[in-house]
Amino acid sequence: MSFVIPDACTLPTAAQPSRLAEFDALFATAVRQVDRLDATRARLRMAGPAGLAATVRDLTARETGCCSFFTFTVAIEPAPDGAVVVLDVEVPARHADVLAALVQRASTLAEAPPAGLPFQGTRAAPAS
Repeated sequence: MSFVIPDACTLPTAAQPSRLAEFDALFATAVRQVDRLDATRARLRMAGPAGLAATVRDLTARETGCCSFFTFTVAIEPAPDGAVVVLDVEVPARHADVLAALVQRASTLAEAPPAGLPFQGTRAAPAS
C-alpha cells in the first residue's frame, strides 16, 4: 500500500518510512471507526491499552511539526468498556487529497486488524 508524501512535508526523507509505520501500527491496532465528515475533516475513533491517548497526542504533535497543514484534536469519550480516543483531523482544502489518502489508509488497515482485535467501525464515507 503506497502513500504519497505531500510536498509541504518537512520531515527528512529518511525518517518518512518510520513515521508512516507508526501511523500504520496505530491504524491497525487501535482504529475502530473512520468517518469522513467532509472533504477537509475526518474523525477516527480508537480503543486500546492505557496510554493510547498519550500515544496519539505524541504522534500527532510530531506530525504537525513536519506537516503544519494538519490540525489534530484528541478527545476522550467514555464508553461501556472503558474509554474511546477520538481523533479529529482537519486540513485546508488544498490538502484534501492528503486527508483522503489518510482516511483510506486508516480504513484499510483497520479492516484487517491483528487476530483477536475485531474491527467495529465503518468504511470512510466518500467526500461530497
